[in-house]
Amino acid sequence: MTESRKPARRFQRRLEDFTCERCGAFNVGDGYTNHCSRCLTSKHVDIHPGDRTAACGGLMRPVAVDADHGRWRLTHRCERCGFERANYTRPEETDAVIRLMSDLAS
Repeated sequence: MTESRKPARRFQRRLEDFTCERCGAFNVGDGYTNHCSRCLTSKHVDIHPGDRTAACGGLMRPVAVDADHGRWRLTHRCERCGFERANYTRPEETDAVIRLMSDLAS
């Protein structure tokens, strides 16, 4: 396959810090960070993780939590267009995940 015909990579690591548009917390990115570590909100900016090509830009709220291979996984839903994507949390976000599970149960 020639260089020009290679398919685009599905994941692009981006080392970016950001301020959460929902709660205002500053987040230091590690290249895999895709949601706020305080409120777990994400933003609909990617078609494929890290590509920053989605035109929507809506906030993505966590709407479900499940465990997968010993890790917490969030399902985010875009408030603007309804797009959903699942993302893993980091171990240091466990307290935020527990608060979210309590909120989702009530």
